Amino acid sequence: MPLGPHFHPRRGWRQGLHSGYPGAVTQRPDPARAGDAVARHAHEAHTGGLASRLNWLRAGVLGANDGIVSTAGLVVGVAGATSSRTAILVAGLAGLVAGALSMAGGEYVSVSTQADTEEAAITRERWELEHLPEDELAELTGLYVGKGLSPALAAQVARELTAHDALAAHAEAELGIDPTERTNPWHAAGSSMVAFAVGALLPLVAILLPPQAWRVPVTFMAVLAALVVTGLVSARLGGAPARAAVVRNVVVGLLAMAITFAVGSLFSVGA
Repeated sequence: MPLGPHFHPRRGWRQGLHSGYPGAVTQRPDPARAGDAVARHAHEAHTGGLASRLNWLRAGVLGANDGIVSTAGLVVGVAGATSSRTAILVAGLAGLVAGALSMAGGEYVSVSTQADTEEAAITRERWELEHLPEDELAELTGLYVGKGLSPALAAQVARELTAHDALAAHAEAELGIDPTERTNPWHAAGSSMVAFAVGALLPLVAILLPPQAWRVPVTFMAVLAALVVTGLVSARLGGAPARAAVVRNVVVGLLAMAITFAVGSLFSVGA
């Protein structure tokens, strides 16, 4: 007698008499209820398109956060060494441009390398599907057995997914790659550059506008407010506790500014 969920070829899923977990399947799913469940969970990133957009948004927030922290540290450090508005402006602009280009270049290289690796893996998978279809079907079946399906059901799932879209099914299960969701290196580079530059503008403007005596305090307050916002947004996007994300973000940013200001003060050159 089966003790857990099992699959009957004509009756579908059934639950054994002594299930070891709550909420087990006890009857065939109702298509109408399934549709309602999908609607209720529409906010979750089940589809590749939504997950990709969320990843882009997270990357934008992190890029802006990098721009805020690194530029704030730079201009506050220079302000600790000199009161010259021109020197602070030149250093801030140089940091903004260098940081934005560095982010863009790093993102382009990273995404291009990932794309090349994925393309090579997909090409190899396409060849195996063409020349070794039975081996690939057996491999896919084994993967689903490893995920908990019975051998019979795993074989059925593997056959049906392969018939529907062999490359997509095998690439997703074997490689963790969705062939239809490929990141463009140029888009990634441009997004990172813009996000960093936008974030870097905040501390640069905050330290240039006030009178000399208020430059550093105003910058600290502006950066603090910005880090609270980016911490909240990143926590919200990741579904993580907001307090921990905000505290972590603020502490790192304030610590960076405090250290660079102290270093700049050690090499004070006056106006």
